[in-house]
Amino acid sequence: GLRLVELEQQAHTLVGHAFNLGSPKQLQQILYEEMGIEPIAKTPKGQPSTAESVLQELAHEHQLPGLILEHRGLSKLRSTYTGALPECIHPASGRVHTSYHQAVASTGRLSSSTPNLQNIPVRTGMGRRIREAFVPRAAGWSILAADYSQIELRLMAHFADEDSLIESFRGGEDIHRRTAAIVNGVGLEAVTGEMRRAAKAINFGILYGMGARALGQQIGVKAKEAQAFIDGYFERLPRVREWIDATIEKARVDEEVRTLYGRRRKLPELRSKDPRQKAFGERIAVNTPIQGTAADLIKIAMIRLDRRIRDEGLPVRMLLQVHDELVFEVEDSRRDEIRDIVCAEMENVAELSVPLAVEAGFGANWAEAH
Repeated sequence: GLRLVELEQQAHTLVGHAFNLGSPKQLQQILYEEMGIEPIAKTPKGQPSTAESVLQELAHEHQLPGLILEHRGLSKLRSTYTGALPECIHPASGRVHTSYHQAVASTGRLSSSTPNLQNIPVRTGMGRRIREAFVPRAAGWSILAADYSQIELRLMAHFADEDSLIESFRGGEDIHRRTAAIVNGVGLEAVTGEMRRAAKAINFGILYGMGARALGQQIGVKAKEAQAFIDGYFERLPRVREWIDATIEKARVDEEVRTLYGRRRKLPELRSKDPRQKAFGERIAVNTPIQGTAADLIKIAMIRLDRRIRDEGLPVRMLLQVHDELVFEVEDSRRDEIRDIVCAEMENVAELSVPLAVEAGFGANWAEAH
């Protein structure tokens, strides 16, 4: 609350008068008329846009968009969580119960609502504070959080059958460091922090069809330089490029893509005459088999774990699934044994050309375990 007031005051001082930070209409007037900032995108109705992605771009050059973004993030947290979570406590159990939906997200992921517990921000202090409120139901129990490490990159290495990535995962290397060494043509020991950061951005960017402009913004270089990075990546990891092209081509013919387990997603966008729709379809054609297979794998692991917990009468309850992470409450007396069972079931859920790795931790609350 205090930080919100502080941000408001800073913004009002910058502009020279009071205004409502939550009003897109007022923001349009202040940013683009009063402050004379050049608009970089328009809304469907032809107004200059104040969408998050636009403000992020503008924040590179102006102070106000950054303040607005922080204010927006905090007020969303307040309305979605700190204000709303206490309202969601069930009178009989005294706990918060989320609802999961199987058929909402088109990649096959579960989605969560009332309250949505899957999009609490990971890297902010505020997100951490919210997670601290989630504790086991009894003394002598702990929270166990187990999550797949870089599962989408591992799946990409598997699908593309790219030897150097597969070797890297099999050898338990730092994949971003290894990629940086390959793309820059240097030894592992010569990789700088800067090189690793760029390689990490490309590794994840490839999964989401990120272009040179977006990559450049992320690592703070011009689009031309970012394009050179991307070209170097594909040149040295040619099978990734081949897999992407073949996946898009097959999706164009089939008008759908499939996950490893055959979950289908229709892709009429690939036939669109609108280049933006088409580009969207291509990004999805690459991302869905990867994200969708990750979703399939964790669901299979959940089913097996549930069965095992019941068959063996283990003192553990599965509480939450947050995409690549499972959260449990575990009785302390057997917690190490149960952690090993959880990790084994999650890691052995499928035979791939790369190992699946799980990181698991305990805590008195979800933040500590995460």
